[in-house]
Amino acid sequence: MDELKKATLLLHSLIFHYHGLDDEETVLLEATASKLNGMEELKWANAFIAEDYISAFERARGFLKKTIGVLEMEERLSQLVAIWNDNYDKGYVTEMETTAMLHLAKDWEIEKEFMKEVGISEN
Repeated sequence: MDELKKATLLLHSLIFHYHGLDDEETVLLEATASKLNGMEELKWANAFIAEDYISAFERARGFLKKTIGVLEMEERLSQLVAIWNDNYDKGYVTEMETTAMLHLAKDWEIEKEFMKEVGISEN
């Protein structure tokens, strides 16, 4: 399996699972997996989360930092903005999802760039 596909789909699945995966999010997640030719990686990501839902975010942070966190700044930002846009396209981004994405942005050292890109004020 492709590690970057696994990381990308883990990121998307993790954020969508943050408040419980609904039907619309499932469709968006599967569309992303299809676009990346990554259905096996999506199965892996969902199994990773299901292994222990409570600790999934903390466990994922390490994996994501080793895969996405080492990419060029523009690619790290692109990955996070993509999941932001998917959430925004469904009509809302919850506070919990936003907080999770901000934690990842900090992990990946792109917090200011991410906030600027998605229109979050630093104040």
